[in-house]
Amino acid sequence: MFRSSRISTGIIVVSALVAMLAVSACSHGASARKYSYPAAKTVDQSDVYHGTTVKDPYRWLENADNPETLAWVEQQNQLSRDYVKGYTGYEAMRERLTKLWNYEKYRLPVPRGERYFFVKNDGLQNQSVLYVQTGMKGEPAVVLDPNTWSDDGTVALSSWTPSMDGSLLAYAQSANGSDGQVIKVADVTGAKTYSDELQFCRFSSVAWKKDNSGFFYNRYPDPATVAKEDSTKYMRVYFHKVGTPQSDDVLVHEDKDDKDLGFWPVATEDGAYLILYVARGGEKSNMLWYRPMDSDSPFVKLIDTDDARYDFIDNDGGVFYIRTDLDAPRSRVIAIDTAKSGRDQWKEIVPQQEDVLDFAGVVNKQLVMVYMHDAQHRMRLYDLKGTFEKEIELPTIGSIYGISGRRDDAAMFYSFASFLYPTTMFRYDFATGKSTVFRKSAIDFDPSGYETKQVFYTSKDGTKVPMFITHKKGIKLDGSNPTLLYGYGGFKINLTPYFSIHRIVWMEQGGVFAVANLRGGDEYGEAWHRAGQLENKQNVFDDFIAGSEWLIENGYTSPKKLAIQGGSNGGLLVAAVMLQRPELFGAIACHVPVIDMLRYHKFTVGHFWIPEYGNAEENPEHFKFMYAYSPLHNVKPGVAYPATYITTGDTDDRVAPGHAKKFAATLQAQDAGQFPILLYVETKAGHGAGKPTAKIIEERVDIYAFLLRALGMDK
Repeated sequence: MFRSSRISTGIIVVSALVAMLAVSACSHGASARKYSYPAAKTVDQSDVYHGTTVKDPYRWLENADNPETLAWVEQQNQLSRDYVKGYTGYEAMRERLTKLWNYEKYRLPVPRGERYFFVKNDGLQNQSVLYVQTGMKGEPAVVLDPNTWSDDGTVALSSWTPSMDGSLLAYAQSANGSDGQVIKVADVTGAKTYSDELQFCRFSSVAWKKDNSGFFYNRYPDPATVAKEDSTKYMRVYFHKVGTPQSDDVLVHEDKDDKDLGFWPVATEDGAYLILYVARGGEKSNMLWYRPMDSDSPFVKLIDTDDARYDFIDNDGGVFYIRTDLDAPRSRVIAIDTAKSGRDQWKEIVPQQEDVLDFAGVVNKQLVMVYMHDAQHRMRLYDLKGTFEKEIELPTIGSIYGISGRRDDAAMFYSFASFLYPTTMFRYDFATGKSTVFRKSAIDFDPSGYETKQVFYTSKDGTKVPMFITHKKGIKLDGSNPTLLYGYGGFKINLTPYFSIHRIVWMEQGGVFAVANLRGGDEYGEAWHRAGQLENKQNVFDDFIAGSEWLIENGYTSPKKLAIQGGSNGGLLVAAVMLQRPELFGAIACHVPVIDMLRYHKFTVGHFWIPEYGNAEENPEHFKFMYAYSPLHNVKPGVAYPATYITTGDTDDRVAPGHAKKFAATLQAQDAGQFPILLYVETKAGHGAGKPTAKIIEERVDIYAFLLRALGMDK
């Protein structure tokens, strides 16, 4: 999720650069500073929030196309490149990571009709390729190869949905890391070529009709028809008939009176119903509506109150199976008969357990339930009446990253991974009750010399927080190990064990890698999430600080050897924590961060996050707690902040790059200048999705080069 690559800087005149640095030095009293930076002008800009005046001197950096902004970014990028390239082990690390990355990577096969679709990357392909085969023994054939869509690999296949018989495919292209999508149609058999192009899509879902005549999808209005601030509001659902222009699409549903309401269509496996997820902004609660697939009648509002989360699992005719956290913060499964759907007639199938129900599906007419036990996955089978049948044994501490199978299939596929266990596809046979390896990647890495353990530490308010720690076996707990602590803590997102090939490079050089399961996620259910949102956000920072202190107190590392890393909401995390406890860390890797908590909702899709963060502009109580931790507004002059590497993408349309730019300018101006504060803005890059392999490898090497050099590990 963290991106950084070279920007086309052109020729920088040395004398001009020296003069620019001199101006910066004079402006900030550089005689006492080890580092000086490109000059960033300040403007007389301020806003009043509920009686408090707040200055915003770098507001001009929000304008990405301003020539002054572009010139400043170019200079920042050059400084960053010089620093990371100055790490003496840079090329060796790049070669090692490239070698490690060069292995076959698969995703779960998706059955449709007699066909199986799957995604594969041969190793170093910039984009993974979509294949199809008939039956499990058929010869795979390429359906879509995104590597042919652009010379530099920056056009990606962001989503794809086969028709129910597997003969047609609706797929979405995204360029330069943008969340924006263009949906197109392909004939899997190759018998026909379609020119369909559906614009104004973003995180769109597709629901095919069973007869292949077309599909339902959601999109935003043409930006030219609404105010700029409404370009990601007023979501609508349309029906697209295959082979026709978008202008002929039929409007199925909209709500002109509630522009923040979103709609996502889903087809039931039997093709009988069109399900509509209805949610407001970034709320984790939602409503569920439906109608018969071939009907033009209004949607039946099966669940018309967004008082909880409702995830459709499957249907048995008119009986819908739903995962919900209504009256069950750790989630349960209920059944609703659409013929008698009053709440007093809902039936509980699997009640809430001690562990959190992460997700569920139906295969072989059985409920396949994936639970979290202390942030580790467990997989259990129940019959459709809710009777427990068995737990499926997993290889080690780890995570299930997907289940693939249909209601009547006698076998299912699932993907498993852990910190030292590369992502592996298993096939589970319901008749024998056994899992066998379906696809396993060959990697140039022997995990036998490494270990993962889980520990529990105590946060500031006494809350127990789990943390995973992975490193070489036999390390000395003498405080000398370079340690990288990663966290997120928000939006009900879990950090269960995962495999990242680039972490091997860090650990091969003696590094310790740790992941803290902070409040704000869903590791222990909705109560855990709520304990880290809105006015409780400081709990997330306290959890992360306590994890850092535990690593130091237990001899894994020391403040000079401890680095922290996070992206997006995790970028906010590491920025806030670094400002609150600068003496605790040696280096910070802060990627695509949310930084200006007073204005974040004004950019791109930031308004979706108000339920998580709050709205300082409209709510005085929100302003108090948001202003108290907002990184942009809590930089103190004259403090020697840890070495900091801030990255963003110039086309990030999720977290606006202005956050990172303003933060870098503020830190560089106020910092005591003892450690490098660097900014890198990648070109043709967004929030992270769809990044070409070549750029990902370069980005990872840049991050580790910065961290190792900043922590004094240069060779």
